[in-house]
Amino acid sequence: MQFCPIAKASDMLCEKWTLLIIRELIMGGKRFNDFQRGMAAISPTMLTKRLNELCQHGLVIRKKIPGQKGYEYFLTESGKELAPIIQQIGEWGMRWTRGQITDTELDVELLMLYLERSINPEKLPGGTTTICFNFTDLEQLSKWWIMVDENEKDVCTVDPGKEVDIWFNTDLRTMIEIWMGDLTYKSAIREQKLKLIGPKELTANVTSWMDNSVFAEVPAASEISIA
Repeated sequence: MQFCPIAKASDMLCEKWTLLIIRELIMGGKRFNDFQRGMAAISPTMLTKRLNELCQHGLVIRKKIPGQKGYEYFLTESGKELAPIIQQIGEWGMRWTRGQITDTELDVELLMLYLERSINPEKLPGGTTTICFNFTDLEQLSKWWIMVDENEKDVCTVDPGKEVDIWFNTDLRTMIEIWMGDLTYKSAIREQKLKLIGPKELTANVTSWMDNSVFAEVPAASEISIA
């Protein structure tokens, strides 16, 4: 180990999964199952180990859930200072690695977590809204429902038995490309990669009630002209 501050920081932050756990905390994750939803490939043992390390380093504090089993995790002040660093890493990744996503990296569970977080309930009129995503290229987990009721959002893979207000019929890669800003809704519909079914007031401008990625506006390195 070196006395260099970069070396010290890398010792804390550069273990596998650590930055992704911090990402989830920044995005509002607090409980063990929140982190597992955002990082489906991490084992419970490894997640526990990394959370304990972050607590030991003083980046995260663990609190008992009142009246329940288990704990909630929160960033400390030093952990919160990592937010702009995580933002810059994300911007760098969008600039230099977009277009390199392989089929094995297309994760429907992560996409649905992001889409749930991206919905603005106050922009959806009429109380409860039920949205169904039908991924035509998936054999398993092909249908997902998001039910929005005021400030509550719930995602499930079992038909809730409610009338669907908005249907997204598409393939997984297309929906990911739309959310990441590589493809617009209009282009996807025109190219017959996406079929939106529902009231025109909701389907004509989806981005008015469901945001794209915070990195969607970051141009790819190949699009940046060199003077």
